[in-house]
Amino acid sequence: MSEEQRTNQQNKSLYLFFRLLAKALNDAGLDQRKVMKPSAEIPWNPESVKTNLWVPIQEAMIQKDSTADATTKDYSQIYDVLARHLTTKLGAEVPAWPDKFREDER
Repeated sequence: MSEEQRTNQQNKSLYLFFRLLAKALNDAGLDQRKVMKPSAEIPWNPESVKTNLWVPIQEAMIQKDSTADATTKDYSQIYDVLARHLTTKLGAEVPAWPDKFREDER
C-alpha cells in the first residue's frame, strides 16, 4: 500500500510548527549555539528549525531530504522524535503539533 504525500494542510501545519518551535527555543534561551554550536549566539527562525532540526531527523528516519517528499504518516513520527529529544535532552518546551493552520500565526 502506497503512503500518501503530505497534504496542503500538513504543509501549512509544518511551517507553523517551525515558527512556534523557533519562538519557544528563543524564549527558553536555547539559541542555536546551545543546541548545536558552541561559538556564537544565533537566534532561531523557521528556516533554521527546518534546516538544522527537522530535516536531519527526517533524513535519518526516511532517507528523504525534502519535506515535500514526506508522507502524511512521516510527519507525526518525525515530530515525536524531535519533540522527545528537545524535551529530554534540553528541557525545551516543544509546542504541540498544530492541528489547524491559523493565518494569525503567520
